[in-house]
Amino acid sequence: MSLKDPSKFLIADSLDTFPEELKGGIVAIGNFDGVHRGHRAVLGAALGLGHGTHHPVFAMSFEPHPRTVFNPAKPVSRLTPPQQKLDLLKVCGLDGALILPFTKEFAGIEANAFVQEILIDTLGISHAVTGYDFHFGRARQGTPDYLRNAGANHGFGVTIVQREEDEGAEVISSTRVRDSLRRGDIVQANALLGYRWFFEKSVQHGDKRGRDLGYPTANLNLGEDTPLQRGIYAVKVNTGGKWYEGVASYGRRPTFDNGATLFEVHLFDFTGDLYGETLRVHLIAYLRGEEKFDSVEALVSQMDRDSEEARAALASMQPLSDIDMKLLDLAH
Repeated sequence: MSLKDPSKFLIADSLDTFPEELKGGIVAIGNFDGVHRGHRAVLGAALGLGHGTHHPVFAMSFEPHPRTVFNPAKPVSRLTPPQQKLDLLKVCGLDGALILPFTKEFAGIEANAFVQEILIDTLGISHAVTGYDFHFGRARQGTPDYLRNAGANHGFGVTIVQREEDEGAEVISSTRVRDSLRRGDIVQANALLGYRWFFEKSVQHGDKRGRDLGYPTANLNLGEDTPLQRGIYAVKVNTGGKWYEGVASYGRRPTFDNGATLFEVHLFDFTGDLYGETLRVHLIAYLRGEEKFDSVEALVSQMDRDSEEARAALASMQPLSDIDMKLLDLAH
């Protein structure tokens, strides 16, 4: 079985579509939003257990975030929506991944039913790997200790991975990544992730003002709950299987209309029409905050400087990890 067989990486409506080839495998269980370095410690432990064995190694995750389900008025900002989460799990070297719907009904499953009906009867696991803070079942009664005891009773192995800390001895978490992005601290956000944070959006029509300024842009609507500081960024962009470098502005264009918040990307050395195309945008560096200028001429002069700074940041870019290298196609 290919490690990157796309048919084994699923956003599923139910466990009915669970691939037969993954049964009896080693499962890493978690929300995995961001697939950051802490999550990859869990995935790495599962891969280590599977090395040299016939057991497939796969991940099981859930969407949306539990806090969003129980408090929909305050949804949790997602670092990696389902498809992007799958893309990340693929480059981690897993044999497969399953993203299941998280609902109030699912949350109400008794912990013993989760073990028996899902882990044993459906997945037929040989080993479960989770993080130290993973809970499951009604009222979060399925603790790490509960899972250990269940494994001992039912004949499957259990590994609980302890917290992963950064170089400053602080725990790595999705919350810290979101907070870093909101502050514009792209260096820290990317360091916690171990790769350059990215998103995928379709290009929409704008007012074409950038073209008149000599900086045509592709306009992307990220949504109101995107955890990102307004300002200017150096970016690397993939569209149609090709990579481009560029500079981007995220904000409301205060020099002009102070309108809806958009992410506007100017690609260097690109000519063509991107309307309707999907862009995958990786944030390489945060250059400055959003500003209002007294004249269009002053704005264009600053855009020239921003472009020079973005090119310099992109030219000095080094891969943060093997995953970063694969995502950005830096190996080629």
